[in-house]
Amino acid sequence: TLCHLLVICTANTLHCHTPQCTSTCLTSSFIPLSSPLILIVRESDINHDGLLDFQEFSQYLRAHEKRLRLMFHSLDRNNDGRIDVGEIQQSLHSLGVEVSMEQASRILQSMDRDGTMTIDWNEWRDYFLFNPFHNMEEIAHYWKHSHMFDIGEHLTVPDEFSEKERRSGLVWRQLVAGAMAGAVSRTGTAPLDRLKVFLQVHGSTSRGINLWTGLKGMVQEGGVISLWRGNGINVLKIAPESAIKFMAYEQIKFVIRGSKEGGTLRVQERFIAGSLAGATAQTIIYPMEVLKTRLTLRKTGQYSGVADCARQILKKEGVRAFYRGYVPNTLGIIPYAGIDLAVYETLKNAWLQRYCVGSADPGVFVLLGCGTVSSTCGQLASYPLALIRTRMQAQATIDGNTNLTMVGQFKHIISHEGVPGLYRGIAPNFLKVIPAVSISYVVYEHMKKVLGVGS
Repeated sequence: TLCHLLVICTANTLHCHTPQCTSTCLTSSFIPLSSPLILIVRESDINHDGLLDFQEFSQYLRAHEKRLRLMFHSLDRNNDGRIDVGEIQQSLHSLGVEVSMEQASRILQSMDRDGTMTIDWNEWRDYFLFNPFHNMEEIAHYWKHSHMFDIGEHLTVPDEFSEKERRSGLVWRQLVAGAMAGAVSRTGTAPLDRLKVFLQVHGSTSRGINLWTGLKGMVQEGGVISLWRGNGINVLKIAPESAIKFMAYEQIKFVIRGSKEGGTLRVQERFIAGSLAGATAQTIIYPMEVLKTRLTLRKTGQYSGVADCARQILKKEGVRAFYRGYVPNTLGIIPYAGIDLAVYETLKNAWLQRYCVGSADPGVFVLLGCGTVSSTCGQLASYPLALIRTRMQAQATIDGNTNLTMVGQFKHIISHEGVPGLYRGIAPNFLKVIPAVSISYVVYEHMKKVLGVGS
């Protein structure tokens, strides 16, 4: 059986030798870097020659099969040779991971090949044999966490973490990984973000400007480096915003959950908690949002840096200027977070039911696709509020619009630009979604490995 599995593995991943070959090798040049087989090669390469021969791989499989058997027996609490939904839920509970019966059923169905709603040893072994997990904690983490990325707009609803994960420091390592992914993603798409802000603020005067002429005009005014104006503070605010939102989310979640200690939140409750946490974080870091907009729109030589920009705003416009646009910004969080989460969950569940027969793991590309579509839908719903917010933040730079309120801005846009004016700049905003999500994913996965966060 072991040799048969080895032949199947190599046949599916390499230009392999015949089954009779006794020195079949696995090298990282044949396998995608994201594949679990890379981890198997690194772990099993005893002589550290960068190759995995038949003997090394056989030794790894025997050791890993023993670990899997121990984990299987730890889950099989009634020793009947099968794992059911209740045993999965109970075992995860003992690890500090709370899942509903529905979630436990999906986990089970992802491994249940014969439709008995139980898992026998062969199903368990075949499912995890080429996933290099060492203990139940790693498997629980694999079952639990999914991918949702920061693409430079409102951050998505925070992930759920157990008490044990919080004590171990996993939360902060995950937040650091997310912050790094967001920083690289925002930097990579900063020219499109600056063009979006320029089109939002200058309204009717930007008619006829397309992607190319807009970028070309910015380069002519301030050089290539000007495409990244405002990116520094945009990156700088990721860490405090993420940390504040997570801490607020945990406290709000505790209030909503009440006496149901350890219970998971329903989708609606996560939406409420996430929206309130997002509003809390935005309230605290909002002055940085205003500075980001002003620095993004600045002309060459207007400000010497972030501190000079803040000093000039305070001197000329007062403290209240740092909270211009706060109301539409806060109102925009609700439709964005609500639609983003609802569409994400709906698309993911629809895919699982149609193509994965109730599987708990639709695959990373499906999750990325769901995240991209859900974020786009969220932006469509909240974009008019985001545009009004940006114009209010930049009011001192727009002639004749220095005292307009949120309602005044709305009326001004409708009367001068029509309904399409509420969506000015949305094209570069959509163009940056796919590269932002892709960059975030690659950097996030790399940072998780560097920081020792489970995959």
